[in-house]
Amino acid sequence: MAPSNPRVSLGMPVYNGERYLEKTLDAVLAQTYKDFELVISDNGSSDRTQEICERYAKMDPRVKYHRNSKNIGIAPNFNRAYELTSGEYFKWTDYDDLLAPMFLERCVEILDKHPNVACAFPKTRLIDQEDNPIRDFEPPDDACSPQAHIRFKSLILDPDHIVSQASGLMRREQVGGTVMHGSYPCSDEVFLAHLALLGDFYEIPEFLFLYRIHPKQSTKGVLASERARVRFFDTSLEGQVVLIKWLYFKNCLHAINHAPISVYQRFRCYLYMVRWLAVVRNFRSIAKDAMLAFHQWIPIFPRLYKETLDASVSAEYSSST
Repeated sequence: MAPSNPRVSLGMPVYNGERYLEKTLDAVLAQTYKDFELVISDNGSSDRTQEICERYAKMDPRVKYHRNSKNIGIAPNFNRAYELTSGEYFKWTDYDDLLAPMFLERCVEILDKHPNVACAFPKTRLIDQEDNPIRDFEPPDDACSPQAHIRFKSLILDPDHIVSQASGLMRREQVGGTVMHGSYPCSDEVFLAHLALLGDFYEIPEFLFLYRIHPKQSTKGVLASERARVRFFDTSLEGQVVLIKWLYFKNCLHAINHAPISVYQRFRCYLYMVRWLAVVRNFRSIAKDAMLAFHQWIPIFPRLYKETLDASVSAEYSSST
């Protein structure tokens, strides 16, 4: 029987995940820790995803299946998966990754033992489409620093390792107190940076998480360009001007302003955001956002800038294909 009030909730957002979904569901249900629910939020899949999920929901009452009437985009669906759960501890579970049997047990042990920890996550191993190991993934040393501003810096200025923390077990109440997943690319970095200001991160020294690399990931192919991913993140934004890096920057400042940290730590976080602005790719993206805003909101904006912007966006799309 499914626990009426499970301590752990897993939220699984999915869209057309038939290839890897069954392996992932089998891995979740094989956990040695049993007091959990798995809530699947299907974003209107058109493949066998619904059939697979409904079959597993009949097999195991801990599996709960919800289907959106249409594809609302990945960010709203991630947040929807959270909203549908109720456990004290929460984890987002991707449909294509694999968990070792001891994953939940080890993470629950850490959160129970250390009330200051906001996110417990194990070591990560990258695998390919056929489950073959690619390499082991190691976050930088300061990812689990006892100082909140250092953890923030690690995520904002060196965000390539976020796979580990993003797949960890978190405290539901703290997750709900963050900016959550925003409707713009790389919003998961901002979410994690906010969470890092709310509590410690703890890496479990065991390889219990297998992160799959495959061609249909959200950063591959035509979606490699951030601007090409806007509609992917939120379908309601199609045709709208989305200031990607301005939203990123704004929400980082929101996280800093509202975090329970010292004045010194807040000041250091502001300095890290200045450094973030100084990164060439970020500065260029901010400039593109400004050009988009002027073109959208000032009708007399010179044609020259429009042509420059169109050429820039076209080049970005071409480089991602």
